[in-house]
Amino acid sequence: MNTILREFRQPTGGCIQIVQGDLTEENVDAIVNAANAYLQHGGGVAGAILRRGGAVIQAESNAWVQQHGPVTHAQPAYTHAGLLPCRYVIHAVGPVWGEGDEDRKLAKAVSGSLALAEQLEIKSISLPAISTGIFGFPKERAARIILTTVRDFLASQARSHLELVRLTLYDQPTLDAFLNVWSSLGLKDEL
Repeated sequence: MNTILREFRQPTGGCIQIVQGDLTEENVDAIVNAANAYLQHGGGVAGAILRRGGAVIQAESNAWVQQHGPVTHAQPAYTHAGLLPCRYVIHAVGPVWGEGDEDRKLAKAVSGSLALAEQLEIKSISLPAISTGIFGFPKERAARIILTTVRDFLASQARSHLELVRLTLYDQPTLDAFLNVWSSLGLKDEL
């Protein structure tokens, strides 16, 4: 069972939460997959999403890449969610640590996912710690970029469809990094 650990409401009305648990169990409109550019969902978060959601996710991903080409950091793709409890999976390509310009690319992956959620008129979305697994992005650095990008995006959207952004984190080291950054950014806990 997923547990909400922190919650902050933006003055514009959007809510940010840190959740400890399994992204594939999130009952939101969309979840974000930490994907590669060719949407081959073999391991990590992508593999877990495919195992739980079913083959339709890979089939739609293959069709997306065939029609649009590789996915970029700034322009995520989306598919239906198959057997997952959400409607959509937004496939965001985070940077591999060491490839250069990682901070900007991670911010683009997050803001691109949120912008796509707006286009799809999604009210709730859950993101993992993009790029902090096999892509090697330092957890605390990623937490700062992800939280800041989400906060700034919601603050800039006065008439947003997006009401809830959840950061759903599975392992304790990643969770600790996000909780530390949450405190350092001065986000009030409103639970």
